[in-house]
Amino acid sequence: MKIKPKPNNKRTIVPLVGMVFLMGLLSFASVPMYDWFCRVTGYGGTPNTAETNNSKVLENTIKVRFDASLERNMPWNFEPLQYELEINVGDSGIAFYEAFNPTDRPVAGQASFNVVPFSAGQYFTKVECFCFVEQVLQPGEKVTMPVSFYIDPEIVNDREAKFVNSVTLSYTFYEIDLPEDYIETTSADKYMVNKKIIKQ
Repeated sequence: MKIKPKPNNKRTIVPLVGMVFLMGLLSFASVPMYDWFCRVTGYGGTPNTAETNNSKVLENTIKVRFDASLERNMPWNFEPLQYELEINVGDSGIAFYEAFNPTDRPVAGQASFNVVPFSAGQYFTKVECFCFVEQVLQPGEKVTMPVSFYIDPEIVNDREAKFVNSVTLSYTFYEIDLPEDYIETTSADKYMVNKKIIKQ
């Protein structure tokens, strides 16, 4: 009688566990990697960035519309202070958004953004933007935040984007953890206040 060897479950389980771990790691990394890819290439309507304004201005004009939204759990109020602006291609434009924290606690936020139609995203270039850094609003604080930009003149050479006569710039604010340096500073300030009170 021929006896079959007992299957080695360890040989099967170890590769499966490794595969599950790898899949989880890739899924976790896919979001920031995709965001980085979009920022670099303009894919998916993500604008480019520049350190200086453009010097070449064309006669062509494009209407820029502004949109604002909040992630589900973000407690701020957030809206554009103008809904439309018409600028010449290559010329500098500036728009303003307003954010308000109606809560009784400091709230940190970060803005994600995109431009539609997607074909124009890579030509929408930001010079300065509140979305480049984290924002922290104190309880009851209201701020006006600028964004300066231009439409790259190369848009007129794109076989699809050259027909675009209006674009929409959209921002979505979502809540993030308070920065560590902010927490440390706040804790130190509270300690000094308490220390003064005790001395008195």
